[in-house]
Amino acid sequence: MSNELLQHITYPSDLRKLSPDQLPKLAQELRDFVINIVATKEGHLGASLGVIELTIALHYIFNTPDDLLVWDVGHQAYPHKILTGRKDIFHTNRQLNGISGFPKRSESEYDTFGVGHSSTSISAILGMAIASKLQGNTTKQHIAVIGDASIASGMAFEGLNHAGVTDTNMLVILNDNAIGIDPSVGALKEYLTKAKVGVKPRTNNIIEALNFNYFGPIDGHDLPTLLKTLEILKTTEGPKLLHIITTKGKGLKQAEENQVKYHAPGKFDASTGDLISKDSTGLPPKFQDVFGHTILELARKNDKIVGITPAMPTGSSLKYMMDEMPDRAFDVGIAEQHAVTLAAGMAAQGLIPFCTIYSTFLQRAYDQVIHDVALQDLPVIFCIDRAGIVGADGATHHGVFDIAYLNCIPNIIIAAPADVIELRHLLYTASLGLDHPIAIRYPRGRGHITNWKVDMQSLTIGKATQYTTGSDIAILSTGTIAHNVINALDSLHQPIGHYHFCFIKPLDADLLKQILQQYKTIITVEDGVVKGGFGSSIIDFANQHQFKNNITTLGVPDQFIHHGTVDELHDISGISSESIQKVVKNSYNF
Repeated sequence: MSNELLQHITYPSDLRKLSPDQLPKLAQELRDFVINIVATKEGHLGASLGVIELTIALHYIFNTPDDLLVWDVGHQAYPHKILTGRKDIFHTNRQLNGISGFPKRSESEYDTFGVGHSSTSISAILGMAIASKLQGNTTKQHIAVIGDASIASGMAFEGLNHAGVTDTNMLVILNDNAIGIDPSVGALKEYLTKAKVGVKPRTNNIIEALNFNYFGPIDGHDLPTLLKTLEILKTTEGPKLLHIITTKGKGLKQAEENQVKYHAPGKFDASTGDLISKDSTGLPPKFQDVFGHTILELARKNDKIVGITPAMPTGSSLKYMMDEMPDRAFDVGIAEQHAVTLAAGMAAQGLIPFCTIYSTFLQRAYDQVIHDVALQDLPVIFCIDRAGIVGADGATHHGVFDIAYLNCIPNIIIAAPADVIELRHLLYTASLGLDHPIAIRYPRGRGHITNWKVDMQSLTIGKATQYTTGSDIAILSTGTIAHNVINALDSLHQPIGHYHFCFIKPLDADLLKQILQQYKTIITVEDGVVKGGFGSSIIDFANQHQFKNNITTLGVPDQFIHHGTVDELHDISGISSESIQKVVKNSYNF
């Protein structure tokens, strides 16, 4: 289909020149535009296809950017970006120096609030609505769009609870499609599922109980009804919620039928919707899959083992255990705080909980890690997925802070395996029963070892490994960044020591003293922030024991790293093989 309408639209002011009966055609053009770009450039597809009509209606009825619009999470913001000045550069989405895959305040005035983690939109839009009221602006509209998975999160309810006792001019649009990345879970999901278009859910409506005016449910793909309803809501005072029913992946058959896979499907054929398969024959497995298969293997032998994930069963590969042992593996929804304290409660009663959670999302449960787990010294096993630089999702999703934010907490063991076999050994070691909580961090994607199904061994907590020995310079690395170091040293042909610290806390004090005595120059390398990270611990150890070595720490600098490929961002952060080589050469002065 030609883009005869879309080609003339750069901003919402252009959109508003169209007549209402032209909007369904524009919706089809916009849907085709998203499909054609994402098919080749990759990104988040299903969520954006599900809000095509809603996006058009919002920008048509409301006077954005003067009226403020916040998208929760931001997976669904591609149509918004295309209609707000970024159509011609949308092909740069998620690429180095291109536009972000999520709303970003520095990118456009139409992106009123930066997002990437869920359930923040209601609090943000309430803050904006209160600000408008205090500033005497009574005409400005404030709209938040949030999904049924995100609204079940605790923070969303905190925002609703506060908003219900204000008289702010705010509209929450509940985009109900029964799925986040994986299918939505929980009692609220079951409550919403019973609602049908045009039928208010129950007489004791949970939203009205929070002092919101409730409207809907309506068909979120019915443009005339959307336009009419939003026009009414513009003049309805006080906090209100519009419940719309949509289909994630709307307009692409495969995306509608396989909503989990087509959340972010990779490359696909835009004309047919079929995925362009990647031949993974002979490739090493993903760290996530090794975790998923290993915990299931361990759980079959030990009935005390349980698994917990906050809304990421497929991404974390806990789904393998959930499918076979549904009574022992739990998806708790987008509820990271609950996941951690749930694990603490289980550990307090003698179970062995593996709480698998992305590094960037564990940040959301920091108090629970400190107060409910570490303070009580409960042996919860944190399996920290997506640790380190993750690539195209950018600053909101890089798992670069976990070493630093865990390092300062007493009682916690911190480990970072160099490969999937060491990951298996760590999981096995933790399953045997520890006296303290442990955090095991591992990256997104594939490892370097194909033959990973080896017998598991118990590791000595705090033990490091010598890879190579040298004379003047030693490189100390932790985690899978060891492979960047190995690649760097392969072509240098110099006697350089390389030591892998699987355990960041506690450190291998005996080996570290030997290293500091033997080598004049120490270089530390980590896939995480340098401030407060592994390198900082080495410097602290050296200072405590009066060593005067020249220590250089390599890691993510003290700035937010944005989007690009992992290799590009490793280079920018100074932890690529080439960057490590340069530092070594400068140390040798050759």
